[in-house]
Amino acid sequence: MKTPIVLSLVLILFPPAQSREDVSERLGNAAEVFRELLNAPDADVPDGLLQDADCVAVIPDVRRAALGFGGQSGRGAASCRTDSGWSAPSMLALDGGSFGFQIGVSSSDVVLLFMVDDSIEHLTGGEVTLGADASVAAGPKGRDLGANTNVSFEAEILSYSRSRGVFAGISIEGSSMRPDDDANEVLYGREIEAAEILRGGTPVPEMAASFVEALRSN
Repeated sequence: MKTPIVLSLVLILFPPAQSREDVSERLGNAAEVFRELLNAPDADVPDGLLQDADCVAVIPDVRRAALGFGGQSGRGAASCRTDSGWSAPSMLALDGGSFGFQIGVSSSDVVLLFMVDDSIEHLTGGEVTLGADASVAAGPKGRDLGANTNVSFEAEILSYSRSRGVFAGISIEGSSMRPDDDANEVLYGREIEAAEILRGGTPVPEMAASFVEALRSN
């Protein structure tokens, strides 16, 4: 059991270099995760919640491993609403660590809904600690938002996670989120700032078309 955990921790703490194939696969997986969040019967995301989101981030295959010290790492993509619709995606990274007695390896897909008008600042301003620099809460369940309305009003970010095929709200306070500049350079073929991408006007690369189409179909 220790060997796969140690290997997973190494991959989390020292992720390998990224290729075009890596970025393309990540964007395809992100599109699939988002479509399933919309369409899976057990996802049960409240009606209108996604329509109210200012930005959306999808991080497929967030890997967690622990052997006393725990770590998690995932890479995904984000897009924000602009005057002409959803922007081209900016790649991002999600990382975190924890201490205490723990052991095991797991993987999950994470979807973040950014619910305030200045959400884009959390995706373009460098590293953000969720729960400290931006308030985050487990996304409410139930097609009728009802009693959970205050949750969506109070939290800047709502988070959902899918593990073993089932979506649920999840708290990811303490994790850090930042633009994945290396992946953006791979995707766009040049150094480019997340702000330039997410504020609109940047053409959608072919390998990102399925992800943006999944958002636009919402």
